[in-house]
Amino acid sequence: MSQSEQSSIHQEVTIKASPQRVYDALTTAKEFSAFTGGAPAEIDPTPGGAFSGFSGMILGRNIELVQNQRVVQAWRVANWNPGVYSIAKFELHADGSGTRLVFDQAGFPADQFEHLAPGWHKMYWEPLKKYLG
Repeated sequence: MSQSEQSSIHQEVTIKASPQRVYDALTTAKEFSAFTGGAPAEIDPTPGGAFSGFSGMILGRNIELVQNQRVVQAWRVANWNPGVYSIAKFELHADGSGTRLVFDQAGFPADQFEHLAPGWHKMYWEPLKKYLG
């Protein structure tokens, strides 16, 4: 299978901040907006609650929220076909004084892998490390 046909993404990053700080950055609109460059974000931090970020370019619903441990979202890019969502899972593990974030995403359109895989690093992990570091 070529990389462009992959249907899932698995990434692990270490962030020099507590799981609570990472969780809050992912689930609080003000913090999400701050670490992603200031674009408007809206997040209802409850299971079933809607979220949007990057001025509405990314949107979806929180499926499961376990304080300081896990965020699972039905996640989509606004220009995907209507009704198409992927599942994005952020697992947070204490790692010394930091957090090992284990990320998995599945169910996205097959032609989106080459855009999404590096996009998580550029739009989420690098800014998150800078913001919380």
